[in-house]
Amino acid sequence: MMETTAGVAAEPLTLGQDDHDSLQAHFHAGISADEIEQVFHLKRAQPTLQAFTALFHGGADGVLIRLLVLRELAADTSTTAFSRADINQKLAYLIPESLETVLTRLRSHSLLAWDAQAAVYRVTPMARNVLSSLDTLLSMGQADDDAEMGFLLSQVAGAQAVGGVTVEQLKHLLGRLVELTEEFRDAIASGSEFRLRTSQAKWHMACDWVEKGSEILRAITSDERADSATHKAAQAIGRAQSALLNMQGMFSRALNQIERQRVHLGQSGLSTTDVKRWLLAHDDLSSLAQGAIDRPVMPLFVTPAEMIDVAETELLAERSASMGPSGLPQGEDAPLTINDGPAIQAELDDWLARLADFANLGNFPSFSEHGPKTVPIQDSLLPASFAVASYRASMLPLLGDAAEASLQGATAQLARLPITFTPTDEMVQLNDPHVFAMSIATLSLDLESGPADDK
Repeated sequence: MMETTAGVAAEPLTLGQDDHDSLQAHFHAGISADEIEQVFHLKRAQPTLQAFTALFHGGADGVLIRLLVLRELAADTSTTAFSRADINQKLAYLIPESLETVLTRLRSHSLLAWDAQAAVYRVTPMARNVLSSLDTLLSMGQADDDAEMGFLLSQVAGAQAVGGVTVEQLKHLLGRLVELTEEFRDAIASGSEFRLRTSQAKWHMACDWVEKGSEILRAITSDERADSATHKAAQAIGRAQSALLNMQGMFSRALNQIERQRVHLGQSGLSTTDVKRWLLAHDDLSSLAQGAIDRPVMPLFVTPAEMIDVAETELLAERSASMGPSGLPQGEDAPLTINDGPAIQAELDDWLARLADFANLGNFPSFSEHGPKTVPIQDSLLPASFAVASYRASMLPLLGDAAEASLQGATAQLARLPITFTPTDEMVQLNDPHVFAMSIATLSLDLESGPADDK
């Protein structure tokens, strides 16, 4: 019975003599299909393969309808048996002809069991196993797993939990790890920043799965019941994971190299990467040219005769009247400029002489020879304008600075003066026309250092 678009049932697939002959036709002469190990394993799993064939053979619409019917029946856990009336009510949105076709196909391939005595359908264990594997694959596909390792790792984890992990499952996971490593190496070798960024994000997701799978691998390698092939596959996965984790340094070096070679567009702060990212954000680049060109370029063509006429006219024309002076211009004196800026150096020299006078036991207004050798800071900074007083105050922290004293210049002489600057956090109001208040601080003479250096 031939299958139609609606999914008419076919007879169960069995490997008879004709099927064996058709299979043998794919192999070279002298090689028996039964001698291939994988063929033996696939033939042994023929009932499971027939279940998948029943679901997925045919057009995409028929596949969706079969999965829809089977999933709806398997999802109902309130009962294990469904009469035809129950099925019609549950799937009332399907036309009767299509529903009948799907039920016949599922029943003929042992995905639905028909109990003739009770006149009910039952979902078979094979159907539940098939749906469970499909649900796991579909759920992993919706989890944005760009590394595509979630399903493979879940299969290994589930098999390990029930003690039935196989070498084939481990090899699938190992193969995916090797593919990812090669993909990341190609991205690094390409030198493309965008490809590197994409691969690095995928690498981070793969590392998350690697971290989750490490415990599973430790359990497999420590399991005494596992055979040598399983141990070797698990150890190979561990080495592949290590190679994958070690690629972080390669990503960092490649991105740093790109960052050093980045080209910036003038002083705008934009780089060629920003321009490319902006262009990639547009689906239609041709739309950016709309309105940019007012009119098309109109080429002009000139014949050789016209070119000669224009050349003769230019050569014979009187050009002396339009020509400017041929000599060099007369020299001029450079304009004089007046420096209106403050005489910082002169102010510093005056301030240095004032402090040196104090250091040599000179007299400030409030300092006497028999009194304490300290003065309030306002007596040393004032009288002066606010700007000059602020400049003097900014130089006070240099007093006693060993690093500055080891240098040359006026500030170094200031640092070598035997004066100690002692500031506080409190303020004092002043009777001064330029400065209203000032921090309470003192300048004290350090007698142990001796007199100031006059040099």
